[in-house]
Amino acid sequence: AVVTRLEMTERPALAPDPQGAWTRRRVESPAVDWYRDVYRRVGEGWAWFSILQMADAGLAAIVHAPLVEIFALVHEGRDEGLLELDFRDAGQCEIAFFGVTAKLIGSGAGRWLMNRALELAWSRPITRLWVHTCTLDPPSALAFYQRPGFRPFRRQVESAYDPRLDGTAPRGVAR
Repeated sequence: AVVTRLEMTERPALAPDPQGAWTRRRVESPAVDWYRDVYRRVGEGWAWFSILQMADAGLAAIVHAPLVEIFALVHEGRDEGLLELDFRDAGQCEIAFFGVTAKLIGSGAGRWLMNRALELAWSRPITRLWVHTCTLDPPSALAFYQRPGFRPFRRQVESAYDPRLDGTAPRGVAR
């Protein structure tokens, strides 16, 4: 996968919120099974696999860390999006995971959730907000992150075994 890391170093002006029936819910100390379920549903079309292969203890250590905040985008009473903000490095925030389920792609829900991510991250005393995307994300992901002001600062190639071959991801995803 080609990985692009992007950053912004000052709070951006937010784009107008799209219209939709979405809410944001902070998930305090999320259950590992809940996190994996939302992660899987957000990333299933793109063969996301890292969290699915992680040991329970390793995942719990991340999602229960005091400086990691987990949010769900809720639509029609169901968690249909994931936002993980990682403040563990002083003065900065990483958007570690971000996305909405396939049924919400193109609805404006992603833009709405990004506005919430920007508000939440920049409400803290940070000087840098960063995110990464790769060729295992939707083809529009890079442009999506650049619209609010993220700028690429590094590209690299990462290799991993195909998660479809060991059953981590369904065979038919990410054609």
